[in-house]
Amino acid sequence: MLKVVMARLQQKHRTIKYPDAPPPSVPDRFRGRPVIDAAKCSDNCIKCAESCPTGAITIENKKIIDLGKCLFCTDCVDVCPNGAISYSNDYRLSVSKRDDLIVPADQQEMVLAAQLNKKIKALFGRSLKLRQVSAGGCNACESDVNVLTTVGWDLGRFGIQFVASPRHADGVLITGPVSKNMKLALMKTYDATPAPKIVIVVGACAISGGIFAGHDEVCDGAGDLLPVDLYIPGCPPHPLTILNGLLQVIGRIDGTVDRR
Repeated sequence: MLKVVMARLQQKHRTIKYPDAPPPSVPDRFRGRPVIDAAKCSDNCIKCAESCPTGAITIENKKIIDLGKCLFCTDCVDVCPNGAISYSNDYRLSVSKRDDLIVPADQQEMVLAAQLNKKIKALFGRSLKLRQVSAGGCNACESDVNVLTTVGWDLGRFGIQFVASPRHADGVLITGPVSKNMKLALMKTYDATPAPKIVIVVGACAISGGIFAGHDEVCDGAGDLLPVDLYIPGCPPHPLTILNGLLQVIGRIDGTVDRR
């Protein structure tokens, strides 16, 4: 017992202080929001769009990145001859509307997620209970969601918890591309969750189908099946990105626009 106490004293406080303090530093290999430097980008070059495995980069009048499809891989970075594409360290990526994930290359700001309307927030009170559904996911997004329940993040201190039964939940958090085999289970879970309820999708698969988009055995995410209130992009999104999105939707973090 003494060894346990001594170890705990040496470890000190292990839960991050965010959002009351600056977030922990991200590693050098962290990939936040992709950025295209317009000064380096050639208008005639389409190599980035051709290399993207999910078609996240499109070129109309200008280059546009769909963060809902982006896998945050390095294919576009590696193929760009001018080094115009890079990943920032901005972890704030969550939005309330699907269209807000489609960002022109030269747009400096993102419209971040808005908090729940006052009526729903008043009903939920100071807590948010979520039923998590892995709808055919590879367990990457599921793992990063689970990390938030550990002592380092302690999601419960914000009143946010994952529950076993949808009947005890305020909403559903979905990961995975929603395979045909999981569609019925997902819809039953949603129907069993009492109204008013919210829907949160985590990861490129749950938003757009990810690398499985267009396959006969998936539904290309939950967007066409359920009314989504919060989109958290990534493949998988970093736990800090997920936490930031959850805190935004419950109003724990003020501001809906990224003003960096």
